[in-house]
Amino acid sequence: MSNYLYLIPLLPFVGFLINGLWGKKLGDKAVGFIGSAVIGIAFLMSIAAFFELLGHDAHHRIIEHSWFTWLAAGSLEIPFGLMLDPLSAVMILVVTGVSFLIHIYSIGYMHGDESYSRYFSYLNLFVFFMLLLVLGNSYPLMFIGWEGVGLCSYLLIGFWFTDNAKATAGKKAFIVNRIGDFGFLIGVFLIFATFGTLSFTGVSEQAQFWVGSTSVIFWMTLCLFIGATGKSAQIPLYVWLPDAMAGPTPVSALIHAATMVTAGVYMVARNSFLYVLAPGTLSIVAWVGVLTALFAATIALVQNDIKKVLAYSTVSQLGYMFVGCGVGAFAAGISHLMTHAFFKALLFLGAGSVIHAVHHAHDHAGYHGDAQDIRYMGGLRKKMPTTYWTFAVACLAIAGIFPLSGFFSKDEIIWQSFANGKPAVGIIAMIAALLTAFYMFRLLYMTFHGSWRGRRDQEDHLHESPKVMTLPLSVLGILSIIGGWIMWPKALAGGAWFEHFLHPSFAVAAELAEVHGHPSMAAEYLVIVLSLAIGVSGILWARAWYIKNPDIPRKLAERYKFAHKTLLNKYWVDEAYDFMVIQTVIGMGDGFWKFFDVKIVDGIVNGTAQLLGWISTIVRRIQTGLVGNYALMMVFGIVLIVGYMVWR
Repeated sequence: MSNYLYLIPLLPFVGFLINGLWGKKLGDKAVGFIGSAVIGIAFLMSIAAFFELLGHDAHHRIIEHSWFTWLAAGSLEIPFGLMLDPLSAVMILVVTGVSFLIHIYSIGYMHGDESYSRYFSYLNLFVFFMLLLVLGNSYPLMFIGWEGVGLCSYLLIGFWFTDNAKATAGKKAFIVNRIGDFGFLIGVFLIFATFGTLSFTGVSEQAQFWVGSTSVIFWMTLCLFIGATGKSAQIPLYVWLPDAMAGPTPVSALIHAATMVTAGVYMVARNSFLYVLAPGTLSIVAWVGVLTALFAATIALVQNDIKKVLAYSTVSQLGYMFVGCGVGAFAAGISHLMTHAFFKALLFLGAGSVIHAVHHAHDHAGYHGDAQDIRYMGGLRKKMPTTYWTFAVACLAIAGIFPLSGFFSKDEIIWQSFANGKPAVGIIAMIAALLTAFYMFRLLYMTFHGSWRGRRDQEDHLHESPKVMTLPLSVLGILSIIGGWIMWPKALAGGAWFEHFLHPSFAVAAELAEVHGHPSMAAEYLVIVLSLAIGVSGILWARAWYIKNPDIPRKLAERYKFAHKTLLNKYWVDEAYDFMVIQTVIGMGDGFWKFFDVKIVDGIVNGTAQLLGWISTIVRRIQTGLVGNYALMMVFGIVLIVGYMVWR
């Protein structure tokens, strides 16, 4: 199977070509089948590759193949090569598996859209670039995938580009990511200048015996992390992700769960052997991650758009992943990446099911209101039982309730924060976990519990989504329950199998990392109990406010108007960026235009034209049309020439 590793990313690319070139002729059914089938086959091949890797000895679980020389310039030669190790094996399973379910779901969700074939071709291309990113064995190949998913995010977020707001959201995502990508490129340049190679194995081998300056490692890892803050939506470059909700809901699920936003976390984990040599950068990663987790969680507390709540939830959960990496627990960060893919894809697809039903009810009632505002929902659990129960499972998972998947990954990150000497980070992570449980169950209760708060004529048309949409919800619901069991910790009589499986990918980092001692088992039990208590407390808090006494939130909002308005307006960060950055750049552009373009460039061009015009005005007076004048001028010229020849 390993000899055919290139087929895993190639299959989605073939689907992109077929649907992109001939999709309209093939028809919607064929497009949906082809778009989903190529991802499904890639998923099966990923499973086969995983088991082949599993068959190798734990110390030799790396398969690397190069097929041809891709770039050659002087001493630099970069082959087109793919690498399968435990880390990339987990990533391709998550990417292809979750993407396959999203493709299936899209068949029902996008049914009847006039750009159906374009949608599936973009979706396939997105998966192709993400697979290239995680399988590439060198920084340039990773960068191709890195830029590719950025391009596809622009295409899919602005999919309905005739709506100016959606087109603007796509441009915003593209531009903000370019800012981070600049840092990523600087980091790659520093790596090549320092190590003389751009392959992961080559850099890793040299990092094991690094005796040079740690400052250059600090700057290269910091630059790489700047790229990660853009791609994985961390402070200060997180602002594009909430606006990414402008795209179709399955796109939101794909971007937020299986692709793109996880690229930054994967990149940091892939470079673990560099980050452990730069403890300063690791501290920055941990603090940026935990502050982002808390910051985004506070915003999610009061949002009313069902997808915006989930968007800020994604920003917050990505922060947790970076906390895991920042405290040196790279396996814990990847664990949360995987479990988050399950329950966040489920949450977005569940939200899409709700939006689909509410929008359908609006159409039948002849009403064109907002189909995403949870203030005008409620009582949907009886109308949409499958969507409700699967959504509830995802909420329990993200809240960290035992024994669902989110408990194992989130608890491990919090525990590792304390175990690795960063208790302040762990405490802030716990506060963010409390807020997470609260706002997710606020979302659940306002959407599915109580009574319908929309128009009465809409309620009669509410119904469950078709099987093609609910089946992926059920599969993701099962994964959200059992997906974390492979991480069952030793403290709870488990084997921590997932951590052991990933160990070869982080072996070099483990050898180079600072040792923080061995905390007692009692301390770990205490953190486990606290984590679980925090999750339950958040759920009970939401129940008290939105089920038992729903007047409390309204009264608090009226009493603390400024605080509520601040959270509702997302701390006015977008407005601040617009004022300090965008308007400044526009003003500078206007200034440069008026000075350099108008005065300098146009001045030179127009001045030259005026000078020539003035000269031509004088010269044309010679053109009198009289033959005698012309003869006189000829004689005058001859006299000058003769005089010059005589006197020279």
